[in-house]
Amino acid sequence: MALPTINPTTTRAWKLLENHFETIKSTHMKDMFAKDNNRANSFSIKWEDFYVDASKNRIDEKGMNLLFELAEEVNLKDAISKYFQGDLINQTENRAVLHTALRAPKTAKVFVDGENIVPEIHDVKEKIEAFTNDIVNGNRKSHTNKPFTDIVNIGIGGSDLGPAMVVDSLQYYKNHLNTHFVSNVDGDYVNEIIKNLNPETTLFVIVSKTFTTQETLSNANTIREWFLKSASKEDIAKHFVAVSTNIEKVKEFGIDENNIFPMWNWVGGRFSLWSAVGLTISLSVGYKNFEALLEGANQMDEHFKTANFENNIPVVLALLSVWYNNFFNAESEAIIPYTQYLNQFATYLQQGIMESNGKSVDRAGNPIKYQTGTIIWGEPGTNSQHAFFQLIHQGTKLIPTDFIGFKESLHGNEDHHNKLISNFIAQTEALMNGKTEEEAKKELADKNLSEQEINSLAPFKVFTGNKPTNTIFIKKLSPNSLGKLIAMYEHKIFVQGVIWNIFSYDQWGVELGKQLATDILNELSGNASKPHDSSTQNLINYYKS
Repeated sequence: MALPTINPTTTRAWKLLENHFETIKSTHMKDMFAKDNNRANSFSIKWEDFYVDASKNRIDEKGMNLLFELAEEVNLKDAISKYFQGDLINQTENRAVLHTALRAPKTAKVFVDGENIVPEIHDVKEKIEAFTNDIVNGNRKSHTNKPFTDIVNIGIGGSDLGPAMVVDSLQYYKNHLNTHFVSNVDGDYVNEIIKNLNPETTLFVIVSKTFTTQETLSNANTIREWFLKSASKEDIAKHFVAVSTNIEKVKEFGIDENNIFPMWNWVGGRFSLWSAVGLTISLSVGYKNFEALLEGANQMDEHFKTANFENNIPVVLALLSVWYNNFFNAESEAIIPYTQYLNQFATYLQQGIMESNGKSVDRAGNPIKYQTGTIIWGEPGTNSQHAFFQLIHQGTKLIPTDFIGFKESLHGNEDHHNKLISNFIAQTEALMNGKTEEEAKKELADKNLSEQEINSLAPFKVFTGNKPTNTIFIKKLSPNSLGKLIAMYEHKIFVQGVIWNIFSYDQWGVELGKQLATDILNELSGNASKPHDSSTQNLINYYKS
């Protein structure tokens, strides 16, 4: 069954939220804390190795309860059941959305078209495990009988961003294999990657569901030609593997059928790292760590399925995001991980969140008159503090921000970690409290400035504060905790989509540019042209001149 079509703005809870917003919109969080000594505890969730503090948000208990009522009115509980049961909730593509099944235990039962898909999933996982162990242990060798030293993942979108982010995040757990990612169709980029590789000891993983994606196939063919300069066509079978559904196309490329890892149409690209798309992850960090990543995600799945809304981390985070997006008109959210290991995390979530919920038509096909989606951006702290935090602290835009930190450092440097975490905690305090004019003047007076200098400088030293943050504090960065963290944001995306009455799992918006690019490529290649606007035509003419 499909998800129901409920315009959230017509619900009772939404109207009550609009009224409540008018009464609370100017309230300062400092006053909320002053009135409620237990606020930090009542707005926090402790679960497994996660501690999520949502108390530094511009909302009170009444507002949160109204958000929970909104979730009830749009039938979120029923939607969650359909999500996990394999109902065709990706209605425009007539597909189930079952990336969660990829991390389900062997004993689970998830049905698609009347068939339990879990045994098939675990068959593929066993194939990934065997292949990984053979490569990592050096049992499977190159065409010159040498062990592999490098892995190149060739894909784009979800076939690149997920694996690349996880491999980068789990650098601490990496084995001896060097991992590289090729995605952009920019020829300079692919040549920079391969120029330092030895074709004799490099394994290539081509990830493309249809094996027709222009960027991926262009890069794969360029690499294939480079490889064949020092090897024969028969050697391709030992150096190239594919994650795809198009077996015939893969075989035409020269890849052995035994080296094809399957995909399923009920897994969207941006949620596919849990599938065979994660083969490069497994090769990079070892299968046991890949399995731990999946187990962590499954733990978050169970939390999301079973916890009541008040103690449900993805639900609470999603509702707060709706609160800021639709009532405060905040257009963006920043994600700041206080670890360099999560350098690509915000980039990964940009696709997951913006491709999913960047929709302007509701589930009934009607234009939407309220805001959906949020612009996602961010960089690791403390680098970001010395870059764009000025805008968050003293700019005119309201930017809710997620702070992600870890209690333990991986290499155990306590001095560095104390400095890192002191910044992590201090920034949320500074964003909430700000600095009053009186406090600014006192600081300036303590520096023995004149009264004129104090009055002149004080306005520039004022921080209004009242800037909302969520603090996600995790014991340690591990494959398991990373799996939980990624799944947490996946489920946040789902909840937002349910509330906004949109289809989160199609992405028709990426198609139009691709179609027009095909037409323009034909023109650049000297074939017949189609009419364009004058700007586009001038650009084509400039390139060809």
